[in-house]
Amino acid sequence: MKRKFLIRIASICFAAFMAFAPVSASAATLIRRGSRGTEVKMIQMTLKELGYFTYPRATGYYGSITEAAVKRFQRDNKISPDGIVGRITRGALYGNKDNLMKSGITLMSTSNSNADKQGALDWFSKVQYVFDRGMNAYVTDVDTGKSFWIKRTFGTNHADVEPLTKKDSRIIKDIWNGWSWERRAVVVQVGGYTLAGALSAMPHAGVDSAPAVNYVSRRSGGYGWGRNLDAVKNNGADGVIDLHFKNSRTHGSNRKQASMQNMVEKAARYIEKNY
Repeated sequence: MKRKFLIRIASICFAAFMAFAPVSASAATLIRRGSRGTEVKMIQMTLKELGYFTYPRATGYYGSITEAAVKRFQRDNKISPDGIVGRITRGALYGNKDNLMKSGITLMSTSNSNADKQGALDWFSKVQYVFDRGMNAYVTDVDTGKSFWIKRTFGTNHADVEPLTKKDSRIIKDIWNGWSWERRAVVVQVGGYTLAGALSAMPHAGVDSAPAVNYVSRRSGGYGWGRNLDAVKNNGADGVIDLHFKNSRTHGSNRKQASMQNMVEKAARYIEKNY
């Protein structure tokens, strides 16, 4: 009992420290798989106290076990189960803002400082430079909470991306029930940014078995002769899939697609509520 009390006091004190510590807004508000450090350890200790974290000790590394524990905690607390510890999840873990204030602690809002690094940011003036070609990004589907990795390989009017591994392709197909042109709202995390996006999941214009950029015939998605838009090999997908952001356009017609922009707005609302 004494140990649980000490962990709770430590959690409250740590939350207060994070509120006033001179660190970046993204670091202070977004903890996810791959993160390391003192706050990860505190999250694990708190989850263990609550019966969610089953590993024998707090390691300070946010791996699959911690992510699964966070998702279980989120489901039980009616928080979207994306496995990411943002503002909402942190508040529930540490007893929320009201409980901290009862202890004489005041949390500072980070929403203003985060405004230029999250949400629906313009593709042409901002995102295409934040998410440059060759960069990897971590994508979370808004409706299912399932996440996967992609790489931006081509695209100018919007991002042409590819699943990073066969595992990522399997996750995408599981979300979409196979390869599909269906538009879905997604959160894209890259370079310290949390971006509202819209993704379709139909690989096209590529041949996995042929060198990238070379001209080939019978490209995927019904595309004929042309440049091979498949740079990530052995990933279970032939070609690229379309990732749109605010004000991005199609490559063929050079027009904004309402179906994509609606999903971007949906993702932006999700980010506003959960991050």
